[in-house]
Amino acid sequence: MAKDPQTPLDEELARQEQDADPQPAEGELEEAVEAAEQAEAVSDGVDNPEAEVLAARVEELEQSVAEAKDQALRAAAEAQNVRRRAEQEADKARKFALEKFVKELLPVVDSLEKALEAMADEATEAHREGVSMTLKMQQDVLAKFGVEVVEPAGEPFDPQFHEAMAMVPNPELEPNTVMEVMQKGYLLNGRLVRPAMVVVSQAAG
Repeated sequence: MAKDPQTPLDEELARQEQDADPQPAEGELEEAVEAAEQAEAVSDGVDNPEAEVLAARVEELEQSVAEAKDQALRAAAEAQNVRRRAEQEADKARKFALEKFVKELLPVVDSLEKALEAMADEATEAHREGVSMTLKMQQDVLAKFGVEVVEPAGEPFDPQFHEAMAMVPNPELEPNTVMEVMQKGYLLNGRLVRPAMVVVSQAAG
């Protein structure tokens, strides 16, 4: 049976169908998706190790920087402590450099005080005034260099600054009160150079 002759419209439609792009089959589409996933997996496998190495390196460097900062802070703090201790030692050395000299000078002051107390009425006024002025000059010089007198008569006994030479019952005073100062004590810039030698009261009976 002969084919029906094609009209120009049929020929045009046939030509358009031939020129159109062929649609991929379902199997071809699945293969393309699988290939894309494999390519992505390969790409991830290549990139991830490098990223992990870089991240580890960054973390290591950050830790090193933190440790260096900590060491620098510790070193600065230690240097400041050393400087402070050196300043304190220097200040202490300045304050107490005269301690030995003061100890050697105190017996001279004691002798002048005793000489002034022992002067009888027959001593001339000029003599007493001379000794008194010499004693005052000595005391003024000591005070100028930070020496203080410890004369605790009537005060509570303090073993840090007083040395008890005797304990005497005395009902008129509270126990452990300084009744008499046998020898004055002295401080140099607040540090004890010589304790005061005292007589201390105790409870009667």
